[in-house]
Amino acid sequence: MNRKQNILIIGAGLCGSLLALRLGQRGYNVTVYEMRPDLRKTDISAGRSINLAFSDRGNKAMKLVGIEDKVEALCIPMNGRMLHDREGNTFLSNYSGRDHEYINSISRGELNALLLTEAEKHDNVTIHFNKKCKSVDFENTTAHFQDYNTKEEFIEDADCIIATDGAGSALRKSYYLERKFLFSFSQDYLTHGYKELSILPTETGDYKTYKNALHIWPRGDFMVIALPNLDGSFTVTLFLSYAEGEYNFNNLTTPEIVTEFFQKEFPDALELMPNLVEDFFENPTAPLGTVKCSPWHYKGNTLLMGDSAHAIVPFYGQGMNASFEDVVEFDQVLDENKEADWETIFSKYEKTRKPNTDAIADLAIDNFHEMKDHVGQAIFQEKRKIEMALEKEFPEDYSSKYSLVTFNEDIGYRQAMLRGRAQDKAILNLLSDGNISTEMIETNLKTVLDKVETATDAILEDDKIAGLH
Repeated sequence: MNRKQNILIIGAGLCGSLLALRLGQRGYNVTVYEMRPDLRKTDISAGRSINLAFSDRGNKAMKLVGIEDKVEALCIPMNGRMLHDREGNTFLSNYSGRDHEYINSISRGELNALLLTEAEKHDNVTIHFNKKCKSVDFENTTAHFQDYNTKEEFIEDADCIIATDGAGSALRKSYYLERKFLFSFSQDYLTHGYKELSILPTETGDYKTYKNALHIWPRGDFMVIALPNLDGSFTVTLFLSYAEGEYNFNNLTTPEIVTEFFQKEFPDALELMPNLVEDFFENPTAPLGTVKCSPWHYKGNTLLMGDSAHAIVPFYGQGMNASFEDVVEFDQVLDENKEADWETIFSKYEKTRKPNTDAIADLAIDNFHEMKDHVGQAIFQEKRKIEMALEKEFPEDYSSKYSLVTFNEDIGYRQAMLRGRAQDKAILNLLSDGNISTEMIETNLKTVLDKVETATDAILEDDKIAGLH
């Protein structure tokens, strides 16, 4: 394929800027159009997650484009979940029994800015801001834009168009509205929404609570989480139902009710947040949804990538990592099909990638229930103790579902989901039936491993026979 082909990318968020950088490195002529202003020159973070969980799949992409060290400087390691109960007691649950496995808190804006700057170092990459895509003519490979400032409208032509314009994608909307081919699309919202809050640093710029953890206040039907920032603050997120329960977003309408809610449910968090009421009424409440669709591409003309193809809820900390992994997988397909046309490349990419993005979407919903509820249950904590011990003692032989998803970047999400779910089921069944216990950690851990592996394999075999694989 002619490497000088012109590729148009819609959207210069995390996925789009990484894709522009990688395709620029490969020698393509790349033009990117982004509807927002240049985030390196203006603050546009309000209401969007300020920091994100960055882990091994995302880092694999940073290695691919050669900026791993620059990204590491933006990271704060989080070794585990710091659980907070109603009385203010805390319990640190590590993410893995292997010391080198942890996730990182990273600033969305700083990372996006770095990717944009790296992409623009290539003469064959051009990025335009304040240009909103209104629609895409996917049959003629053209896109219709409007300049936010001048209101001028214009058409851009390209050899192929890749849309990385997020959950509200203009290309996906054009696929759906044009009805030119069979296009399936689903958008499922949780009954919960989220609101960004913050724990500010101390007057001396220090952290008010333990820095190297993802803090969770699990309360059954709702929760608060907090991730550290480099400036000593924490970005706090409240996940709460819109309409159900004693307290919900629809009835938290006055400073008094908001304060009462936090006083009752999160007293230790409230102590750290004198700015709570101000943040609560200044920041928007946003919905949480999952987008699935197919096909992602139209012939060799257009392709959806990142959230535009597969938006997920944030509870596995894999949204950004999955989008970065899209670029790694796409790059691999380009390597393996050097003489192929775009239609072949798009088709092969979607065929290998979609089962994995469907899996992480489902896993993220699972983890929503796990984080707000299960992490506080005794049997779940017993399961985690056993898994941590197995990972520590048998690092080559055992990985929990969380480790398979988060730290095993060479295993697809689907494979990690199938194995991980079977393991969870096996351990919970064995614990319930009294066949294993946390006491056996000290005395007979190899027997625990053998029982878990045997039960897991049996469940996987049953699932296979039932056609669940």
